[in-house]
Amino acid sequence: METQVILNAKQFDFTLQRLCRQLIENHDDFSNTVLIGLQPRGISVLNRLKELIEEILDKEIQCGSLDITFHRDDFRRRETPLIPSVTNIDFSLENKKVVLIDDVLYTGRTIRAGLDAMLAYGRPNNVELLAFVDRRFKRHLPIQADYIGKTVDSLVSERVSVEWKEIEGEDKVILYTKENNG
Repeated sequence: METQVILNAKQFDFTLQRLCRQLIENHDDFSNTVLIGLQPRGISVLNRLKELIEEILDKEIQCGSLDITFHRDDFRRRETPLIPSVTNIDFSLENKKVVLIDDVLYTGRTIRAGLDAMLAYGRPNNVELLAFVDRRFKRHLPIQADYIGKTVDSLVSERVSVEWKEIEGEDKVILYTKENNG
């Protein structure tokens, strides 16, 4: 497997800091804004941003995690059953400003499922999208992020992985090509 580091640990941290400050600039004190991370990998982005924002604002902000398993359009097409993650939204989204957060935006299908799943918790006033990495090409749906950490132009055969020191041992974003097994 051939890999290329797109963001190293230092660049990774700068990117999180920038996204954090963009959110604060646009949402002020977060009094009517909630952050929702899409399970499973958007939660890592959410947790880091929450920590940084709360440190700067010196106040707790409202956050939740959203599982989209049963809202996916490929749910019944898979050979192996999908295992759902936990949804943790213990508040209404009614008339709130919502920032949906995911690690990689590629085809847009995960975000579409997230929008569908989110509506079970109320009708938000406004929804924005934050993607730590935007793979720009090969969208299946007309979805674009309002906040982008890093834009990566990649081939369909390539993959992008956001790796976290809490999970993989190091903060970095890598681009890789899977080896052909047949």
